[in-house]
Amino acid sequence: MSVDTFRARHPGLVWSNSQAGEAVLIRAALLRPRFHTIMDACLEFGLKRVQSEWDLLRTEAKAETQRVESETARILRNITEGIADAQAAD
Repeated sequence: MSVDTFRARHPGLVWSNSQAGEAVLIRAALLRPRFHTIMDACLEFGLKRVQSEWDLLRTEAKAETQRVESETARILRNITEGIADAQAAD
């Protein structure tokens, strides 16, 4: 999947800015915690990049992230565990 494919698959994330960069797309996905959207972001941009953007969001925009923190943290934890399990099986 490419950035354009990710954007096309999730057009509602940044509908007002069709040229939004990767960081904006990732942060928008994290602030609207849906498993498949965050998983797609991890597949496209890498788990470390998504987790890094989440860490930045939590420190820079505490008020925005408070309402979604537990849900997004749970989704990221499940994705991390799933990737680790898949790698261990190989």
